[in-house]
Amino acid sequence: MFQQNMFESHHHILDMIPKSSENELGSNIRDLEDFETKSCSDNMEGGPSGDDQDPNQRPKKKRYHRHTQLQIQEMEAFFKQCPHPDDKQRKELSRELGLEPLQVKFWFQNKRTQMKAQHERHENQQLRADNEKLHADNIRYKEALNNATCPNCGGPAAIGEMSFDEQHLRIENARLREEIDRISQIAAKYVGKPMITYPNISSRSFDLGTGNFGPQPGLVGEIYGAGDLLRSISGPSETDKPMIIELAVAAMEELVRMAQVGEPLWIPNADNSSVILNDDEYVRTFPRGIGPKPLGLRSEASRETVVVILNHVNLVEILMDVNQWSTVFAGIVSRAMTLEVLSTGVAGNYNGAFQVMTAEFQVPSPLVPTRESYFVRYCKHHADGTWAVVDVSLDNLRSNPVSRCRRRPSGCLIQELPNGYSKVTWIEHVEVDDRDVHDLYKPIVNSGIAFGAKRWVAALDRQCERLASAMATNISADVGVITNQEGRKGMLKLAERMVISFCSGVGASTAHTWTTLSGSGADDVRVMTRKSVDDPGRPPGIVLSAATSFWIRVPPKRVFDFLRNENSRSEWDILSNGGLVQEMAHIANGREQGNCVSLLRVNSGNSSQSNMLILQESCTDSTGSYVIYAPVDVVAMNMVLNGGDPDYVALLPSGFAILPDGPGLGGGILDVGSGGSLITVAFQILVDSAPTAKLSLGSVATVNSLIKCTVERIKAAVTCETA
Repeated sequence: MFQQNMFESHHHILDMIPKSSENELGSNIRDLEDFETKSCSDNMEGGPSGDDQDPNQRPKKKRYHRHTQLQIQEMEAFFKQCPHPDDKQRKELSRELGLEPLQVKFWFQNKRTQMKAQHERHENQQLRADNEKLHADNIRYKEALNNATCPNCGGPAAIGEMSFDEQHLRIENARLREEIDRISQIAAKYVGKPMITYPNISSRSFDLGTGNFGPQPGLVGEIYGAGDLLRSISGPSETDKPMIIELAVAAMEELVRMAQVGEPLWIPNADNSSVILNDDEYVRTFPRGIGPKPLGLRSEASRETVVVILNHVNLVEILMDVNQWSTVFAGIVSRAMTLEVLSTGVAGNYNGAFQVMTAEFQVPSPLVPTRESYFVRYCKHHADGTWAVVDVSLDNLRSNPVSRCRRRPSGCLIQELPNGYSKVTWIEHVEVDDRDVHDLYKPIVNSGIAFGAKRWVAALDRQCERLASAMATNISADVGVITNQEGRKGMLKLAERMVISFCSGVGASTAHTWTTLSGSGADDVRVMTRKSVDDPGRPPGIVLSAATSFWIRVPPKRVFDFLRNENSRSEWDILSNGGLVQEMAHIANGREQGNCVSLLRVNSGNSSQSNMLILQESCTDSTGSYVIYAPVDVVAMNMVLNGGDPDYVALLPSGFAILPDGPGLGGGILDVGSGGSLITVAFQILVDSAPTAKLSLGSVATVNSLIKCTVERIKAAVTCETA
């Protein structure tokens, strides 16, 4: 069948208290209320000691020195910013205050112990009062129920005769249940009760009608390796949770200020198209944060604002649901998972929700290492009506805190606008070791286009337009336009799965390993294999994936238009055998003409291809473009267009990721003349339908030849067209 012959796309994918004498330890505890650490010193007044001491004279007790008010104030201020200073910070603080590092260490230990005790006392008092109130209410309602009388005869009431009282009791019972749940969640943070696991919040996921943002079956289990780094990170310990919440609250305050403040914190660039973070001013404004920047890491910060066609409630839900978030930002988030939900929020929404997460961020090329991050995500509804979602790294809590990427407070502010629109201000602030990035991609990475706020808001804007298009009902009946609502939903959901599969397998994720076939150049072909078994969304057997990245002196927009156009497909698609490619149907996905899902037919003399169509999605925004396609069976596609389940259509996506080779002129990425293009080509082929089969060298050689030939055809065609 054609699936075995055609290269069907690309996929994949308490602190320890120092051991002092009992008297010293008792002194520390007695002075805990004053929050002043005592340090032991010998008698410095020149009194007798040793053999010269009068045996009839009682030995003098050791003296303890209280800290000065200035020392206490300085340490109190530092504690508010960083309750767990490291050795370097303690030494620096001790030098500033004229103390020994151990004195500083003991002071912080005692401070944390007192804060924890105060917090627990307050929570226990609140819980006790709430429980007593609930207990009294329950007794009152039980007595009312037992003493209920029939309004007609005055006798004991039967269940069916208690309509008003029963309704009232049911309402109160529901309220009490919610109150108990809320109190249990608060108690669980501090007294070690089991926490709510993540799947429990999925019931709040909103129905978008198209299935665009639901979890993708068959993807997660296979792409995620059981032993990879992200999955090896466990959830936080009970003792860490209060500190995580404090860190997230401080990060929220920083994010709001970063989003609202202008100069001198943010300085406009030369052409006023964007702003640049003033690092010196940042350190003065936020002196503590998550600590100083580690050696070897480069700071990267950006801020962008966009208005999107999506209401603020749905937008918050997308950001707080890991499946929806990783689907909307599939080109940036290669993998993500929630380790633990510390709080699901209150009042039926995500206000006050805390989630401990891991994620891997990527550029669509095997030449750019991914950025792995372990962080807490916190959502808050502010008094002015805006919502904010912030991430901040938790690497300092890990046993091995060495990290190649730290997320300082990053996230977005969401402001409600009329007619279902939202204004989003996005902040990306990271410290990263990107020395392993290939030279081809260093300009785009260093400029902030690859991982910065501009890419996040561009992807969000494009996806919101896609969603609006999918839910549209007033569709013009032009030639080739799919007007059947069920057919549109099915085709868009199938295309979405194709795009996610392509994006998850084209980058340098640690979930899989690329093997370079020859040499060490940037344009060398890299391959990997995987087995597909019992997955209705993929053909069973051995799948060979191949990818290569190269540079060409042609603007990205021209390359994108060439690759997405069905009329020029025969110039680069070897497998079309020179046949004419015709667009059978399409669905527009936004303002840009190139943003659409198409169904193509190849009119080829090869009879084995007569029952095949090509599903293609092309999408572009201000930071890059994709052209992704996969052969589909005619019968299966007709089933989808008639309302059938698209999850059972086998796909192996292939395609192209097109990025600028650096910042464009005037800040525009796709402007003609803005520079060259970085193109990643990725193919997938089913080399054997038996999952137990072994990969042959001939198959590898064939794929290597195919991808190199395709690259040469593209270079020749677009270069000639440009000339």
